[in-house]
Amino acid sequence: MTKHMQSAKEVFEAMEGRALPEDADNLRAIIQFDLSGEDGGEWYVTIANRKAMVKEGVTSFANVTFSSSVGDYLAIVNGELNPVNAFMQGKVQVRGDMSLVMKLQSLFGGG
Repeated sequence: MTKHMQSAKEVFEAMEGRALPEDADNLRAIIQFDLSGEDGGEWYVTIANRKAMVKEGVTSFANVTFSSSVGDYLAIVNGELNPVNAFMQGKVQVRGDMSLVMKLQSLFGGG
């Protein structure tokens, strides 16, 4: 995502239907995002067939759950905050399959 994102909703709208790199060929995962603060909310992203599908709400089938403030999430998305540093500083909590987290970071250009 090259554009500077202003809201979590904007991030998830940009992610919807996005084609993923060929590295994602066999990847199937559900990622839950719990974002606190003003304009926060809950979204989950289903990755299958090299596509990202976004829904607002909560799923009980998530492989990974990311929790953070909206501000910290936007800083990560916009390249202003390193995701590993954010995790180490406790700004982001991650629960679930950590090997999947590493794969997602490379697919979505984080790090």
